[in-house]
Amino acid sequence: MSFLNYKNMKKGLTIIFALMMTVVSMAQERRVSATMYGEFKPSVITFTDGHKSSQPLTNVFLKNSSLLYFKGDNVMEATMDNILAVDFDDRHFVTIDKKLAYRVAQVKENELYCVELFDQETYERNIRNNINFSNIDFLNMNPSSFQNASVDIVGSTTTVDMNNEEDFKLPVFRHFYMRLNDNWVKVHERDLGRVLPKEKKTMMKRIMAQPNFSWQREESLKQLLEAISD
Repeated sequence: MSFLNYKNMKKGLTIIFALMMTVVSMAQERRVSATMYGEFKPSVITFTDGHKSSQPLTNVFLKNSSLLYFKGDNVMEATMDNILAVDFDDRHFVTIDKKLAYRVAQVKENELYCVELFDQETYERNIRNNINFSNIDFLNMNPSSFQNASVDIVGSTTTVDMNNEEDFKLPVFRHFYMRLNDNWVKVHERDLGRVLPKEKKTMMKRIMAQPNFSWQREESLKQLLEAISD
């Protein structure tokens, strides 16, 4: 191999290495958003004792679907035992099993709600497939480390930044619930079948038989809600 060819090959390898390092650096600069909303925003919190509180900077924590808020420069986690509902400008949330669920649809007195939670299985699969999710905010926000005080909203300090425009949404799994006759029911054929009368079960079967039906598809569940609410 001539010196010129060796020099050109070395130069080419140097350029390729530099490009690889640039791509890695860009990936490492990306952050994964651990919150439902890209930015913290105002909400009105309704507590179990009936009183309400307006908070200027709040969000929903995807790790456990709890309420986050700012106290000074610190991100705090709410004590969900004390919270009945939370209203943002675009969504109404209620607390189900200490998790915030937003209303998807309402037909007469019946309602459909959704809880969004971080999907650990999908995340690990993405990691195995070399999809880069670096700087995961919620890993630095373990709720077990929070110091619970005897106030309505409590938490501990953290230094995470969750307002980066380059943030990626964590993979989430959606859990659906229906409020039927003031009772909460998980949206699943088995659970609904236990509470629905015979004629409503027949309607459910008809909806389920549709080619595009899915227990994870909002439109399917809206149709189901309408069918069993007539």
